[in-house]
Amino acid sequence: MALITHPGTGFAVGDPEKLLLDPDALPSSSEMAAAAKPLILSASGWRKVFAASGDEDALAEDVSPADLVVAGAMAEVFADFMIARFSAPRVALGIDSRPTGPRIADAMLRVFLARGVEVRYAFMVAAPELMAWTREAALLPAGDEGRLDGFCYVSASHNPPGHNGVKFGLGSGGVLDGAEAGPLADALRTALADPATPARVAALMAMPEPADIGRELSACAARKRRARSAYLLFARRVASDREELEDQERVLDALAAGASSRAYGVVAEMNGSARSLSIDIDFLEALGLKVKAVNAAPREFAHRIVPEGASLDDCRVELEIAARSDPGFVLGYVPDCDGDRGNLVRLERSGAAVALEAQEVFALSVLSELAGLAREGAFRDGGSGRRVIVVANDATSMRVEAIARAFGAEVARAETGEANVVGLARKLREEGNIVRILGEGSNGGNITHPAAVRDPLSTLVSVLKLLCVRGDAEGPGLFRLWLEATGRGEAYRPDFDLDDIVASLPAFVTTSVFEPRAALTVREADHASLKRRYREAFLERLPRVREACSACFEIDAFRALATNGIVERELGEDWGESGRGGLRVQLLDGAGSPRAFLWMRGSGTEPVFRVMADAEGSDPALEERLLALHVEALRAADTPS
Repeated sequence: MALITHPGTGFAVGDPEKLLLDPDALPSSSEMAAAAKPLILSASGWRKVFAASGDEDALAEDVSPADLVVAGAMAEVFADFMIARFSAPRVALGIDSRPTGPRIADAMLRVFLARGVEVRYAFMVAAPELMAWTREAALLPAGDEGRLDGFCYVSASHNPPGHNGVKFGLGSGGVLDGAEAGPLADALRTALADPATPARVAALMAMPEPADIGRELSACAARKRRARSAYLLFARRVASDREELEDQERVLDALAAGASSRAYGVVAEMNGSARSLSIDIDFLEALGLKVKAVNAAPREFAHRIVPEGASLDDCRVELEIAARSDPGFVLGYVPDCDGDRGNLVRLERSGAAVALEAQEVFALSVLSELAGLAREGAFRDGGSGRRVIVVANDATSMRVEAIARAFGAEVARAETGEANVVGLARKLREEGNIVRILGEGSNGGNITHPAAVRDPLSTLVSVLKLLCVRGDAEGPGLFRLWLEATGRGEAYRPDFDLDDIVASLPAFVTTSVFEPRAALTVREADHASLKRRYREAFLERLPRVREACSACFEIDAFRALATNGIVERELGEDWGESGRGGLRVQLLDGAGSPRAFLWMRGSGTEPVFRVMADAEGSDPALEERLLALHVEALRAADTPS
């Protein structure tokens, strides 16, 4: 059996006859230690540079023998995890568009088969697509050939193309939460420190019959069709917030009619991501949108993978070009490599295209979905006690609280990390609350229930609803409801556009976590000790903090909050109790209301310490002053005398 190639892309899938690891030339203990050292293990995923050259920007497919052992060990610990829960586990396996993905997935596939885990390999597939497929297939009865119990997704999300890693999940369609992921990470550390692991993993990879490997590698196109079909059906359900197909049709037809009547168009700048092979164009065109796809072939990386800053420039330029010949083009989006994040570009009334900040994207999504709930009467619960709650990470701007208050909703915060946000939302729903929308405002995009992962299509639909749901027999339009909820009903005009919607957002100035000034390198490995010393440095600078704020508002007090996993709690004098979680210092006015906050947390997926400042108002100089004082205090805490 020769090398198998993917029919849709021509990329190599794998050679079932080839031994991936030579048992006579296994990596040494020192090579394994070097391969394991840079691994970042968090609930959001496991990542490192997998390119054999060690270059994080490499576009080659080669993976070193030591890193193939790492990949095999990852599969082994997940296989153990699944076997402990299911008698005959079956997992979906997929990759994003990074060149090292096929080699890593091939290694993991062989270990899964050797350990008795059935695999359904879809090759190149967007993360929300694989997870929607898993979620829907997990609902099938035991014994059904289509049933899935979990997933393994090979990706490093927004990291450069030479990086790679994995995300694991169960039938919920979301990644494992911290309580589940923590023991898995411990098991991997133990395995990688064991000198016997290379030989054991090599033996596992050599165990499956080539015919069995080839059968699964050859079926990847059929698996992809299954995933795509499940994702399309699920995306309709998420967009409409309706269970029944007839109800979905009614909601989506109305949305499509609104988009078509205004001839709206969208630029999809795929940047060679896994979304280039997904449902995007079909789904958006079915919603009445014109779509212009750019850089829409997998691995066609035109710029950095992270969809922030300069990475949005191609989309901005293409949107301006499209709008000059067709003024209906008003939006564009750019996903990351696995396609779960996507930030937006919009056309201003002037004809210039500008990138929306990640915090603005999340705020617009929250505004849209809360207005939609208000239109349907969700805030008139008749005394049922059900609360409407938005779940956000600790680095989300307080703009979201201002939006929620206007509708009578609440905001609950979790530690940064998608698994934490999803876990808190799940807990709140189990308690009987309504959690329609959640996400990490600092990172862009949103998660719309019943999805358990970010999805740029959900973000686009939320913004599209604001533009297209303009009032009918069922009630006022979403934008009008928002203006009325904030006491500005008289400002509504029927011909409003996206400029009006963005201008109506509560004014806040916020550090982008993707700016260089927001990512620090600290020497102190003990984050608890660092935060204890930070408290003293902060108190020394508190008079200057108050002075910095005085032109905009008075600060009378402060409050420190820790976020660890799905729990947020107020701290006393020991700020080190936040450990490696998030620390948020709110600055309070005389009425005890927060007007700004300073935030810090060591990244779980990158070797940096992230910081930000968020303040009410529209003065960017205030954010700059607060962040400078915040960083100054942190630097002082990192260099104790």
